[in-house]
Amino acid sequence: MSLRRFLPDNFTLCLIATVIAASLLPCRGSAAQVFNVLTDLAIGLLFFLHGAKLSREAVVSGLTNWRLHLTVLASTFVLFPLLGLALKPVLSPLVTPELYIGVLFLCTLPSTVQSSIAFTSMARGNVSAAVCSASASSLIGIVITPLLTGLVLQSHGQGAMSWGAVGEIVLQLFVPFVAGQVAQRWLGGWVQRHRPLIGLVDQGSILLVVYTAFSAAVLEGLWKQVPVSVLGGLLIVSAVLLAVALVITRYGSRALGFDREDEITIVFCGSKKSLASGVPMAKVLFSAHALGMIVLPIMLFHQIQLMTCAVLARRYAERAGVNRRKIVGPAETATAD
Repeated sequence: MSLRRFLPDNFTLCLIATVIAASLLPCRGSAAQVFNVLTDLAIGLLFFLHGAKLSREAVVSGLTNWRLHLTVLASTFVLFPLLGLALKPVLSPLVTPELYIGVLFLCTLPSTVQSSIAFTSMARGNVSAAVCSASASSLIGIVITPLLTGLVLQSHGQGAMSWGAVGEIVLQLFVPFVAGQVAQRWLGGWVQRHRPLIGLVDQGSILLVVYTAFSAAVLEGLWKQVPVSVLGGLLIVSAVLLAVALVITRYGSRALGFDREDEITIVFCGSKKSLASGVPMAKVLFSAHALGMIVLPIMLFHQIQLMTCAVLARRYAERAGVNRRKIVGPAETATAD
């Protein structure tokens, strides 16, 4: 049973299968153009559905806890980029320069939505605040991430991000999201009743981007540039970034005087990075031949954060159960259970 906690989920297996398919059968020529068009359409539909799903009432209900939301946003958009730059002397020798650019891009991404809320709920944290923080992070990231990417890459000696790239992000991601929010009053109920549809579009769009990205990268000689030793180095880099973020968000939230439920929300919303937002943004911001190197760190960090946070959420929940038994006593606990 404990071994299953560390096994990859079905979506991760699909990602691995997609990378293998792109490595063996990369799309090229007219087929690549068709896949690019399909990918753009799927991404637009994804953000439209996310806009239609997001309940304004749920967001408003969590807005009062502004200190928590500012802390989460600071962790996501300030702490992570600073870690990516500050740890460069230690971590960059472990990977290639191209992969480290992918790591820096990872540091600028918004938080996840679904898994942040799910882990907060599992750990018995402040779920309404998690809904608000994760949703706000995802929405703000559409604009902040490309700007941060430009600043971080410029400090890394890679040149500034063009305003045209920011405009493309807004057009391809933000406009469909706003359109979904406008249509939320009519489509919100239908979308809530068909949540698997969003999951299908979500995962399908990511798999399409991964396939086209790795196809282009394989044709450019990706696997000659990324041996097994470099993948091992990337694993260490991702693990170190996540570990430092988890420690800072946990003990930082306590130092700031947050209670246990808010601490849980800060830990799970402030330490995570979104694969669903990151992959579409990377497609717009980076050239096709570099995209595989950019997406690879996001995919690896995604799996590490899921496995680590699953274990951490269970420990939080177990600790909450122990504390509750101490407060209410054995008899009341048995009745409540």
